[in-house]
Amino acid sequence: MTRRSEQISLHLNAYLTAHSTPPDAILRELATETAERYPNEIGLQVAPEMGTFLTLLTRLSRARSGIEVGTFTGYSSICIARGLGAGGSLLCCDVSEEWTSVARKYWEKAGLNDVIELRLGPALDTIRALPREETFDLAFIDADKLSYAKYWTELVPRVRSGGVIMADSTFSHGRVLDAGNDNPSVIAVRAFNDLAAADERVELVMVPIGDGLTVAFKH
Repeated sequence: MTRRSEQISLHLNAYLTAHSTPPDAILRELATETAERYPNEIGLQVAPEMGTFLTLLTRLSRARSGIEVGTFTGYSSICIARGLGAGGSLLCCDVSEEWTSVARKYWEKAGLNDVIELRLGPALDTIRALPREETFDLAFIDADKLSYAKYWTELVPRVRSGGVIMADSTFSHGRVLDAGNDNPSVIAVRAFNDLAAADERVELVMVPIGDGLTVAFKH
């Protein structure tokens, strides 16, 4: 129903998922509905093992405030919100009323209405309207690839020291290795990866899960 980790074999991915905490009934139902309603966009949803990883990273970082750029139907936001500490909050940024209407339904089912706030509109406008100060413990970028560098530029100053910044799909289906690939999204992801790796404000690693997840710790 959801995309698998794309950088490892089918057999190894099956072994990985069999030895990871599986999604619960709410996440399975959300994945099924998303696949049925949006079969052509299902790749926008994080893989189940990625969702589990997001929850664990959020818990391990002891985050209480987070921001997500790119929500789709809500799978990753549920996973992040569940990992937040007591009294935590997650601000979700997206442009689609249709997709996020599904997210709202499942936030309610998951009992997260009081945790998650949705702001519809261009994410850069939403972020730039926020105070330019260290507000968030965690940020997750998973939206249009052409704007990844801009999201990073705006978000890093707004994440607290000791906070975590994550960016999904940083392998671009392995195309980042193809120097001759002139697809605008690939070029943008490659430029973002270089930008983030050179940023002295953070330490980071690219994790081969899903389509690549960059995880950065802010000094």
